[in-house]
Amino acid sequence: MLNFLKKSYPFNDDFKHNTKIIFFVSIGVFLFLFLFQPFEISTLYLGKKIYIILGIVLVVFLSFSVNLLFLPAIFPKMFLYGKWNIKKEILWNTWILFTIVAVYVLFYNLMELNIFKISFYRIIQGLLIAILPISILITINQNRLLRSYLMSAIEMNKKLEEKKVVKETEVTFVSEYLKDNLKIKLVSLIYINSAGNYIEVFWEKDKQVEKQMVRTSLTKSEELLKKYKFIFKCHRSYIININRIDKIEGSSQGYKVFLKNIETPVHVSRNYTSELEELI
Repeated sequence: MLNFLKKSYPFNDDFKHNTKIIFFVSIGVFLFLFLFQPFEISTLYLGKKIYIILGIVLVVFLSFSVNLLFLPAIFPKMFLYGKWNIKKEILWNTWILFTIVAVYVLFYNLMELNIFKISFYRIIQGLLIAILPISILITINQNRLLRSYLMSAIEMNKKLEEKKVVKETEVTFVSEYLKDNLKIKLVSLIYINSAGNYIEVFWEKDKQVEKQMVRTSLTKSEELLKKYKFIFKCHRSYIININRIDKIEGSSQGYKVFLKNIETPVHVSRNYTSELEELI
């Protein structure tokens, strides 16, 4: 059990995110109290009713602001991301709940509002009971985060491996005249265009654009490259490497793709526009 409580847990120190949480929780509390009017608030006259509701909202706002914004800023060493664990998260959530309820009680006593009576003994008793559901929710969330990050890590490692493989992958455009075969690294390919009974292949070598005519068809080239998602046939006469796209322009005739270090743009056929949009 002790080892489980020592398991790491992400502490939420995102200032903007916490500010949004405080704002929306405060608005939510106000709307709930105003619409449903619990604790016999509905029996009060309008002026006192608004006074009490705004007081409760102020308590929530100040309690969350102190706990989520000011304390982590004043005592950053207490909330180090790498040293935060499940036990600290449980205690932290219990503390936040305690401060809200305690300030409620102080607010009612100071303002002499006798809507309901509650002692600090009852507060402690309630918090001890609340620790169980808090712990269960934190445990569920920890398991959810663990599964999520593990799956993401597996996916990222898979993509990294695919990129390493692609970087070293060589493709050979086989010519009908065997002496004209062209072998290049796939990552260096810029685009291919059809030229009658030939294809014209453009690729980068030593930061310079190279090109070569190969006697074969664009259909055979498409078949050769179809398993690589970043290679895209955008027109019946063109195949491009989307990683080489510099910018895209639109007109009434569709899209024009500008490739890096290539002056002439490549037109995208209307049949392929939706696929390009998905890829980009």
